[in-house]
Amino acid sequence: MAFVRNILGAKKLLGRSLSAASASKRAASAAPKGFLAVYVGEGQKKRYVVPVSYLSQPSFQALLNKSEEEFGFNHPMGGLTIPCPEDIFITLTSRLQ
Repeated sequence: MAFVRNILGAKKLLGRSLSAASASKRAASAAPKGFLAVYVGEGQKKRYVVPVSYLSQPSFQALLNKSEEEFGFNHPMGGLTIPCPEDIFITLTSRLQ
């Protein structure tokens, strides 16, 4: 009987640690309110956090259209992936500010 209690206790403890780990992972990957996380690059992807106000800009919408053509709704990074060179993305977004 003690063995069963130990297993149940270990299972409960493991469940707590897994849920805490996933919650901290979500918090680390979440973008602040009013911002959107995107992954940019052609080979190695880098994460950027941009204001949601960029979504209404025609030049940023062109990047989103390119992303839609390449990935559809299946983004390999788990978030919005923009297939463009990092330097072009930085140049474009610096003009939007």
